[in-house]
Amino acid sequence: QVSLVESGGGLVQAGGALRLSCVASGDTDCISTTGWYRQAPGKERELVAAITHGGSTDYADSVKGRFTISRDNDKNTAYLQMSSLKPEDTAVYYCLGSVGYGCYDEPRDFWGQGTQVTVSS
Repeated sequence: QVSLVESGGGLVQAGGALRLSCVASGDTDCISTTGWYRQAPGKERELVAAITHGGSTDYADSVKGRFTISRDNDKNTAYLQMSSLKPEDTAVYYCLGSVGYGCYDEPRDFWGQGTQVTVSS
């Protein structure tokens, strides 16, 4: 099992910055990809950014150039540095840990509880 705990959310003015953290515990060596997703009220959860164990990254078009995902494997922590925040970035941000084949009978995804990010205009 993998447990994920996010932190770092809060209220920030437009143009500001926040850094989210996601600390993993449990079968952390099994995590192949860590992702940040967000869900705004009335909208579906969407991928914001993802990073593999090897460091390859992927970003949603809406955050490219403003958000940076990183991962410290020694600390079992993933980060999402967010800058130039916009009101439309307001959402609950969730951390996802994806486990591929090899650790369990089948691939599994684990989610954190989420952290609220509110950007005021």
